[in-house]
Amino acid sequence: MEGWDPNTKSTLTQIPLLTTKAGPRDGAPWMARLKEEYKSLIAYTQMNKSNDNDWFRISASNPEGTRWTGKCWYVYNLLKYEFDLQFDIPVTYPSTAPELELPQLDGKTQKMYRGGKICLTVHFKPLWAKNCPRFGIAHALCLGLAPWLAAEVPILVDSGMIKHKDDATTSAES
Repeated sequence: MEGWDPNTKSTLTQIPLLTTKAGPRDGAPWMARLKEEYKSLIAYTQMNKSNDNDWFRISASNPEGTRWTGKCWYVYNLLKYEFDLQFDIPVTYPSTAPELELPQLDGKTQKMYRGGKICLTVHFKPLWAKNCPRFGIAHALCLGLAPWLAAEVPILVDSGMIKHKDDATTSAES
């Protein structure tokens, strides 16, 4: 955590670490891991809300907890930009981090793979590997998606690649 800003360090230390090393193919141990994931996500969400930094909603969209969907948002120039968020838990999880997808932004930035998967390889993947199995979904959102949104959304807005929903409505009515 050397070289990290104090806010990121503080946030990360408050997200509970996970202990169960199990993936979707592991049956009962996976269910134990899934409970840990939920506890970690709840703690992270509560911390964000208490710091007036609420920026995502996600939930498992199947009973096995292998498919997750929701919304994430970023406020830039006092405007809220909201995006669909989805990802699948890889069969090799937790050794492999989930690939976070923002389908609405597919093809709008070079820091994205086909299907709207955000690029996390250079900075996040080594960190995930070093902290496996202690990191989970909440950590991927905190250290992967949050910095990606902070870096990319302002550039996409300023370049005109994405428009605020009110701007899009106004221009459609004209």
